[in-house]
Amino acid sequence: MTFTTAVNIQAEVFASVPDNLRRTGQVPEWAVINRHGAPVDCFLEGPAFDAAGNLYIVDIAWGRIFKVSPAGDMTVVAEYDGEPNGMKVMADGTLMVADYKHGLMAIDPATGIVSEHCTRYRLERFKGVNDLSVAADGAIWFTDQGQTGLQDPSGRIFRLAPNGHLSLVLDGIPSPNGLVLSPDERILYIGVTRGNAVWRMPIMPDGGPSKVGIFVQLSGGLGGPDGLALTDAGGVVVAHAGLGCIWVFSAIGEPLYRVQCPQGLMTTNIAFGGPDMRDMYITESATGQVLKARLPIPGKRLAPQL
Repeated sequence: MTFTTAVNIQAEVFASVPDNLRRTGQVPEWAVINRHGAPVDCFLEGPAFDAAGNLYIVDIAWGRIFKVSPAGDMTVVAEYDGEPNGMKVMADGTLMVADYKHGLMAIDPATGIVSEHCTRYRLERFKGVNDLSVAADGAIWFTDQGQTGLQDPSGRIFRLAPNGHLSLVLDGIPSPNGLVLSPDERILYIGVTRGNAVWRMPIMPDGGPSKVGIFVQLSGGLGGPDGLALTDAGGVVVAHAGLGCIWVFSAIGEPLYRVQCPQGLMTTNIAFGGPDMRDMYITESATGQVLKARLPIPGKRLAPQL
């Protein structure tokens, strides 16, 4: 088998958190551990589009949800005592947020009202929920990362069924982060940040895992795979936090494209948009920017999240 060499694509700045929304010189509780107490004016993640083409992103450090218009204008939709991370827009417009501090939270973008959706497993709090993926039947798959890593490989993946039943699908993971279901929903891809890899988890007919393996093994010493997405052909798109780029792999793991960012190394997540789904939007957390790149191939259009 002949493997391809990734073609380089340059991203550009689409939008930036305006100065009046940056908490300059301040240290949020989140940064005491995750940034060694350094000031953090914002830390972007979780890009997701609504039906009107508005892009929603989160600010983990300060518990905020931003709305970015198609023109790139940014406004605050909600602010609360939380640490929002991954996010998806549901069919009714609700923002479903994976919140590190609380669990799954539902946010009404029209009012900014935040409500609990799933905050405990068997009466126990989560380690720290990170990201989510929504299946065609409305089931929510999400990662519970906390402070896990190679020193503590106890991260977990949960599935919240449409009827409200919560099940633990997989544990023993060193820092599970982004996740995405394959087009036929028979495979779950998992970004394992501190293992610097993307895992491939076959889903059995009973919903459990079998023969979990490594889809791609990456490198880079400052972070690892963070948010994931799919191409329309079933390839896997990986935001590599700490390396300042996005990798686009084929469905069999061939490196097709490497999207390079103009500044900053914390490329944390991606979402596809535009009429033909070839516009990739990237959260660059260190600079508080949303980047944009044009790809030769389209990303997978998300089905309505029932």
